Amino acid sequence: MAKKVLVTGGTGFLGAYIIQDLIGKGYSVRALRRSRKLPFYIPATILDRVEWVDGDVLDIVSLDEAMEEVDAVIHAAAKVSFDPKEKRDLFHINIDGTANMINVALEKEVSRFVHISSVAALGRTASGDHVTEEKKWQHSKLNTQYAISKYHAEREVWRGMGEGLNVLVLNPSTILGYGDWNTSSCAIFKNSFKEFPWYTNGINGFVDVNDVARAAVLLMESEIRAERFIVNGENWSFRQLLETIAGGFQKKLPGKEATPFLGELAWRMEKFKSFFSGQKPLLTQQSARVAQSRTYFDNSKLLKALPGFSFTPLSQSIQQACEQYLAHPQSL
Repeated sequence: MAKKVLVTGGTGFLGAYIIQDLIGKGYSVRALRRSRKLPFYIPATILDRVEWVDGDVLDIVSLDEAMEEVDAVIHAAAKVSFDPKEKRDLFHINIDGTANMINVALEKEVSRFVHISSVAALGRTASGDHVTEEKKWQHSKLNTQYAISKYHAEREVWRGMGEGLNVLVLNPSTILGYGDWNTSSCAIFKNSFKEFPWYTNGINGFVDVNDVARAAVLLMESEIRAERFIVNGENWSFRQLLETIAGGFQKKLPGKEATPFLGELAWRMEKFKSFFSGQKPLLTQQSARVAQSRTYFDNSKLLKALPGFSFTPLSQSIQQACEQYLAHPQSL
């Protein structure tokens, strides 16, 4: 059993919750960080017990130091973006950074490597198909640059497996919970709080951040190797999600359907506005198309592998998160 675990992306949304779960179980935790700013949504009593290492997945020297005498690695660091202008950084961090992690882990003979990927790496469907771990990657206009980067990052992990590394891959769906609502998927809560009026009838998978963290640690502790697992709580329409969050905040429900035509019009308008404002567009061509897609993600493999594990109902997750956001107001 691992005693010392290295977590990358420890100051990020999911990484911080993984750290919390590990500390709660008594592990010695080392975490890689690029910024001295620690996640405010995790108790300081937890974060004070972490051995923080300043570094970056693109900095081999810092990785060499970070992986010294660790038993396991949970690689959660990644860049999430749907802005075509950030494609270079996206590929550099997600693909090259993962390759660096694999190479150093092999050199250090790390006993266990858990890679946090995404369901995006499996590809989406337009026709409402059910996606399992067996799905083969197919080129499609529904695959965002982020999805492509995570797909190629996974290939680096499987390459590491071929070279003798003990690996596991987790593919979480869209992660929900209490965090910094100016970043990552937490921005969904901010938009609902601001009474964002639009919704789509596209379908996607969603999961509680605590469930993903718990699954990552449980799988790390297991004897399972060379497998991937979809980590998905429930499949909801975006309309149901946005209405539930708005209800949790007691805000006005979204009442305007963004049809495919309007979605195409909206991202073009956002691109035009961002050209003059210099700010990132709220909607891109890729994110607009994802919002219209209908994809169901199957979680049965994970539930079979971890007897006794259960997912938190999304309605409960959202209610708890809304209460935490309201209790700890953040800047708009």
